[in-house]
Amino acid sequence: LSELIASLPDPAAYAGVRLEPADFEKDDDSNFHIDFITAASNLRASNYGIALADRFRTKQIAGKIIPAIATTTSLVTGLVCLELYKLVGSVSADGQTQRKLEDYKNGFANLALPFFAFSEPIPPAKTKFKDTEFTEWDSFDYDHDVTLQELVDDFEKKYELELTMISSDVSMLYATFYPKKKAEARLQMKASEALKSVTGKDAPAHVKWMLMDVCCEDKDGEDVDVPSIRVKIRD
Repeated sequence: LSELIASLPDPAAYAGVRLEPADFEKDDDSNFHIDFITAASNLRASNYGIALADRFRTKQIAGKIIPAIATTTSLVTGLVCLELYKLVGSVSADGQTQRKLEDYKNGFANLALPFFAFSEPIPPAKTKFKDTEFTEWDSFDYDHDVTLQELVDDFEKKYELELTMISSDVSMLYATFYPKKKAEARLQMKASEALKSVTGKDAPAHVKWMLMDVCCEDKDGEDVDVPSIRVKIRD
């Protein structure tokens, strides 16, 4: 995020510039409206595991939308943008946020009543791992495509924990109850290779980081909760 902010031009260079609203026209290919909508909607779809739509399908959908943008949709979009301004405007040069949680707001609206209310967001639940607290937003990051054996060894050396299971989404990549030959073969694979071995296909081309969850036990055989693992599989 700090790199993106640094890449933005100096606001002073745009003094006097005025923005003009553009009327949406889906049948004019020279304005790139459908191209933008296709790209933006597919990015959002990818985040939520929704099937992607090609340009032609996007054009079909855009022509059938009920005109609701003047009511609730525009209200929600405005509230989201206000929170985005807070987020982007609060990041310092070193990438650290300068705002507190209570600076942000959850918004609730019902135009039919009408009802408008705002509340402070609830902080994410914290779990303690050794002397460190972590949330669902934290992770162990590896900057290269590690083998599963490297993960097992790393956790044993750094945290004195035994990895009993490694999974990615709904795919189980490794478990201590696997047959010996299968477990040994899987441990020698890189994370991306293990995923392909299970699913039969490569990770999507736009995916650079692979998210994995693990089950761990300490020396006493007690289960230990740890953050998720992120492995960089592409530059």
